[in-house]
Amino acid sequence: MDIKILADSACDLTADYYNKYDIAFIPLTVRLDDKDYEDVKTIDPKTVYHAMRDGKTPKTSQASAQRFKSIFTSHAEANQPLVYLAFSSQLSGTYQAAKMMEQEVKESYPDAPIHVIDTKCASLGYGLVVLHAAKLAKQGATLQRIVESSKSCALHMEHIFTVDNLEYLYRGGRVSRTAAFVGSLLKIKPILHVEDGKLIPLEKIRGSKKLFHRMLEIMEERGDDLSNQTIAISHGDDFERAEQLASMIKEKFHVKDVIIEMVGSVIGAHSGPGTIALFFLNDTDFDRPA
Repeated sequence: MDIKILADSACDLTADYYNKYDIAFIPLTVRLDDKDYEDVKTIDPKTVYHAMRDGKTPKTSQASAQRFKSIFTSHAEANQPLVYLAFSSQLSGTYQAAKMMEQEVKESYPDAPIHVIDTKCASLGYGLVVLHAAKLAKQGATLQRIVESSKSCALHMEHIFTVDNLEYLYRGGRVSRTAAFVGSLLKIKPILHVEDGKLIPLEKIRGSKKLFHRMLEIMEERGDDLSNQTIAISHGDDFERAEQLASMIKEKFHVKDVIIEMVGSVIGAHSGPGTIALFFLNDTDFDRPA
């Protein structure tokens, strides 16, 4: 029986990927102007970014536990294998909600082939893990192979990113009010990464010209066999700069496959317009799709 891959909307994949690789997804919630929207389904990132530029502060919340219960129950009843790859548990309660529903469903269906995995990844870093699993499923890989290989992919996924305005990270509790104020005055651009699922400040760069060069240096230090892996770049409504970074990566590392997508509504509500994020593997010595 086919193995179904489930993701949530924080993976920042577009409908094209969901359709091509037969990936199911569950939306997180974005609250804007006192109204709740389903990410991807009833709100798009540009709407969120325009609102933020106008001084509004969108809020986000985890995916519905009841929706997980419904999906898990239908797969359990059909005995159809399901692998849900979740947005980092350090950034959202969605994984915990899914685990709770998995345990509840397995009380009635103890042998249900349902697996819930905390990727500890975000945005297109998470998206690359989802695509990895979906490609394996399409190639007819076993459930165990998909689960183990996806965990390895997630473990080795690097997230290197920068934001255009520290104010948004301040609003989300990621930096102090003083750091945001001083950063804006001095034109300091932070470089952050993800460590064990959490957003961690890495360096501060004075001026945007040095920024991409330093991101590429970090990529060179950490990346493994870069020319033979898919690199992803996500952006907060700044496609031009994302393309600029992609060109630099292709020239420096002879990378053939670069995915560029917009940072979605949920993550964008915290990182803000102008965010540029870079995702790649720091180790490619594990079981990957053919």
